[in-house]
Amino acid sequence: MSATTLAKAPAPVERPAPRGLVRTVLRLHRTALWIWLAFVAFTTGLLLWLTGPGADATARQLERFGYGGGVMEAAYSTDTLFYFTSEAYNDLFYDPDTLITLASFAVALFAGGPLIARELESGTAQLAWTQSVSPARWLTAKLAVPAAFVVVGTGLLTLLYRQLWSAHSNLLIAGIGPRSLYFSLGPATVAAPLLGLALGTLIGLAVRRTLPALAFSGFAYFLVYAFRGNHWPFQGRYQQPDLSSRSHAITSTGAEISDPGCYTDKACLAGHDVVRFTREYLPSSDYWPRQLLETGVLLALTAVAVALAFGLLRRRAATG
Repeated sequence: MSATTLAKAPAPVERPAPRGLVRTVLRLHRTALWIWLAFVAFTTGLLLWLTGPGADATARQLERFGYGGGVMEAAYSTDTLFYFTSEAYNDLFYDPDTLITLASFAVALFAGGPLIARELESGTAQLAWTQSVSPARWLTAKLAVPAAFVVVGTGLLTLLYRQLWSAHSNLLIAGIGPRSLYFSLGPATVAAPLLGLALGTLIGLAVRRTLPALAFSGFAYFLVYAFRGNHWPFQGRYQQPDLSSRSHAITSTGAEISDPGCYTDKACLAGHDVVRFTREYLPSSDYWPRQLLETGVLLALTAVAVALAFGLLRRRAATG
């Protein structure tokens, strides 16, 4: 009788579930996660305070000086308390925008350094690839988890900021600042840090060393930020389209006259007996076309950077 040798089929390789990869990413970068959650919580609290108690207190103080009326105002008064009240709230109004911008830079730095380059430099990524986690699945988890937190966090802050603008932009001092802020309160504010995440990831894969990746990621996102601020159709601080507005000057008798346009010329102000100005910014007809165009460009660049990152990863994995 002939014996038949049956080849034993190899045991199937157990692949970690997607949830396992997500938990791994969260565990490895829990410090960054807590910092992000603290940033969102703090900025949310600041926006809610500006919308509620801060705005109410400022409005009451301004009413004492006769600066109500529900429109943006630029006032010229010698009263120190008035300036302390109006300028303090005005300055605080812009702080969340600064925090969101800094957070976007931080996302790019985090992606280039701790998220990608540090794991490649230490060999943690290569170890994961030998344990049934393909490089593509590893990178997908690395991108998807922080992207979800970035979208939810910046989306929430942008919505709260637009609510604050709609409710209390009348408390701002008129000028170029409100126009710049208004054009930053849209979907492009959410798309920008996603591009930072993609650029940082691409640079981290290319450099594979933590400190150089941090430096190059920060520089790359700075170029994006500068381009957004200085070139149409991107709306930044240096060159932004005018909003439709209604502007009038108020005399010492309370009469409303046409805006003479001499905001800092004391002789001109005295000649027209102007003591304050009112200005109401109206919705701009080209706001949403520009916002959607900018958002589309940012998302397209993000997609290109992600595709390049996956292509580079495949070549790195193939060559060892």
